[in-house]
Amino acid sequence: MNSITTARKHGRRTALIAGLVAAVALPLGLTATAQATTGGTATGAAAQRTVSGTASDNVTLVADFYGAYIDAHSDPDHGGKLSTELRKFYVQSGYLRTLATWEDRNHADGVLRAQNVPGKWTVKDTGAAGHTKVGVTLTWGGGQTTRLVVSLDRNHRIIRIAGN
Repeated sequence: MNSITTARKHGRRTALIAGLVAAVALPLGLTATAQATTGGTATGAAAQRTVSGTASDNVTLVADFYGAYIDAHSDPDHGGKLSTELRKFYVQSGYLRTLATWEDRNHADGVLRAQNVPGKWTVKDTGAAGHTKVGVTLTWGGGQTTRLVVSLDRNHRIIRIAGN
């Protein structure tokens, strides 16, 4: 075999491989484009979501607390003990007494400022210097919302929960 014949075979093989790759990749690319355009997925799986945070960030801390606290309250068998432990961990000990007083006076949960459990919650930075105040919006079954402002000390402990 001479070098021209070898070059032709190599060229044909390269073209064949490129054609096969295009035949496989083109439909996949069109599917991906259609999924991006329509928001659908080929497998029926939901789009992946990401939640991130930082241990020293008050917004993350309050989001973690409210998420765990609401989950605990949603569990009728084990929620009471876990809710108490979450309060001890996230809330400054002096403010726990203030919460208990508020709860006795209002016959409601002082963290949620309600007698029942919300279906959704949103936590955001209020723009306060040092991120010492964090906004919490609780959304109830009928779409009503309760807005709270949670204040934290420099040790990242909750020192106040107030209606906004």
